[in-house]
Amino acid sequence: MSFRTKFILTLLSATLTLYTAVGGWISTRAQQPANDPNAQLRIFESVLQHIQNDYVDEPNMEKVRAGALRGLAYGLDPYSTYLTTEQVREFNATANKESQAGIGAELSQYASYLYVIAPMKGSPADQAGIKAGDIIEYIDNKATRDISLYDAKQLLNGAAGTEVKLRVLRANSSPLTVNVKRGSARAAAAEARMEAGRVGILRINSFANGESAEVRNKLQDLLKQGAQKIVVDMRDTAGGSLTEAVAVANLFIKDGVIAQTIGREGKALKTFSADPELTRFTGPVVALIDNGTAGAGEVVASALLERNRGQVVGEKSFGAGTEQQLFSLRGGDGLLLTTVKWASASGKTFVGEDRARSGVAPTVEVKGPEISESVDPDELTGNDDDEIAKPEAEKRETAPAPAVKPAAEDLQLKKALELLKDKPAQRAAA
Repeated sequence: MSFRTKFILTLLSATLTLYTAVGGWISTRAQQPANDPNAQLRIFESVLQHIQNDYVDEPNMEKVRAGALRGLAYGLDPYSTYLTTEQVREFNATANKESQAGIGAELSQYASYLYVIAPMKGSPADQAGIKAGDIIEYIDNKATRDISLYDAKQLLNGAAGTEVKLRVLRANSSPLTVNVKRGSARAAAAEARMEAGRVGILRINSFANGESAEVRNKLQDLLKQGAQKIVVDMRDTAGGSLTEAVAVANLFIKDGVIAQTIGREGKALKTFSADPELTRFTGPVVALIDNGTAGAGEVVASALLERNRGQVVGEKSFGAGTEQQLFSLRGGDGLLLTTVKWASASGKTFVGEDRARSGVAPTVEVKGPEISESVDPDELTGNDDDEIAKPEAEKRETAPAPAVKPAAEDLQLKKALELLKDKPAQRAAA
């Protein structure tokens, strides 16, 4: 065998050996579960070693630990968070929490910014011109990007009567500086009115504790006035209690499952079923929802849909409804962790992996009268070095005083009335 032939065979053998070794390594890596906690722990240990051994200055390991724990919770959902010892004390001090006033808005996070799901009707936020879909970029010179939702809410809270300055990003508008006077906010009571064709309009502004009784009273008033068809308006109604939502849905649904709570691995923790004795109306029903509908309102809308009690008109809801549990950590710190999700009768949770997979989709989509385009915070923010980038800048726009505008046609309500027009009328259940 010639030297040239031996060289080629040796080269081929080495290549094959290398290919086999690399292939085996890649196969092993591919078979390793993505959520392997031991693998993640080894990464953290490696990072910690580099910080201890290679960082240019002597690291403050207390701050490093706190930052790491915040990051762990931040990667889960907007409602899970790490709490310092002081925050744990504040969280557990009910009297202290009651002494704090806020702006009266249901909040979440979007693209790492503080996002307004909907202001409470008549609240300080509502009176100051804050709208559903607004992004709050700064709270009194403090950027909201990449801080926890809990911390952002703490910045908004303060003594009643004091002002908080907000820099607001809004689609089709320059950044606005809005001053909001903190105060206690109680949602407006349910409203009711009659429309032509014996249609009752039931406007629900809140699902706070006790509100279902007020909704029931308003519904009964409509029935006494001869209502034979009902529109349930839950637009821009966010937050509230699961039990109150179930009670409202039960007014229109006489049997079957209304909602569930879901725990780890998709396990149903609790099922809420209708009580036929609590049903007050079995006639045609249409619900109105939009992007500001979240939490309890989604319970009602999904129940009407899945129990085939009526159509849902409007826009896809936001997607909310979770419960957190506070776990104590060594040293007095705490971990506020989402342990429960609210879900429809079929078990579909309202909070999905992302916005696209969250919320309740209407059966008939109709854009609202003042619908804004989807907000991209990065596009709206622009360059943070510009003249109006921060609240303390001298040149900035302030929120304009609410102008009196002619009322735009309510296309969503119009569609709901059209859908009910051809429905055969039915009277109250009892």
